[in-house]
Amino acid sequence: MRLENHVAIVTGGLSGIGAAVAQRLADAGAKVIAADISTSETSLGSGAIAPFHCNVADEESVAKLLSAARERHGRVDGLVHCAGIGRDLPFLETPASEFDRILAVNLRGTFLVGQACAKAMVAGGGGSIVNIASVSGLRGNVGRAAYGASKGGVITLTQVMAIELAPYGVRVNAIAPGPVETPLVRQMHDPQIREAWKRVTPMRRYAEPEEIAGAALFLLSHEANFITGEVLAVDGGFLAAGLSMRSFGG
Repeated sequence: MRLENHVAIVTGGLSGIGAAVAQRLADAGAKVIAADISTSETSLGSGAIAPFHCNVADEESVAKLLSAARERHGRVDGLVHCAGIGRDLPFLETPASEFDRILAVNLRGTFLVGQACAKAMVAGGGGSIVNIASVSGLRGNVGRAAYGASKGGVITLTQVMAIELAPYGVRVNAIAPGPVETPLVRQMHDPQIREAWKRVTPMRRYAEPEEIAGAALFLLSHEANFITGEVLAVDGGFLAAGLSMRSFGG
């Protein structure tokens, strides 16, 4: 799974899953633009991984990202959209402002970055997009009214994108991670929540970011040339087990 001469954008590319993906793609030979709100870089460097400031929820900021990518490299071959935020709040206690904030980053951001990159890919003859969703977009996990709704939207958006972009040679897939050892998850999961996740995950542990990165590399690569519109769960068996693990105390 080599990506020599590929130009790939990784959003949220300076921490957590995004940082692991950026490094994995660079190791595979890609030129990686690590778009992240945490950096002040507004011009691309020449390294294998070039940081670039981007607020994925802001249309102008996304436009600047694509302009910089085209100016430096002339094209965009791949996108792994990892940027996202989350918070556990009971449905009855979720403020509308917090619901809007999470959907703006997680869902609007996926739309804005995906559309901008897809236009560049269509112009360039094809490409591949991988959106990072979540098992919370497929199951009604407690406390995930906003986060789960945003990730469910990402999954549906991914499928629509895949159908409409297939004639242009652009593949679009999603990864639905279970619990992953990232700064965001460490912020959201207290010890009680961590034990609950481990109890209902057959592999009894959290994933490492590098394990999600491996799946992203596969979906981005030519090894997945006939795969589009799919949601790949990288969750240690969480979705397969479902209620059985809870029901029988597994």
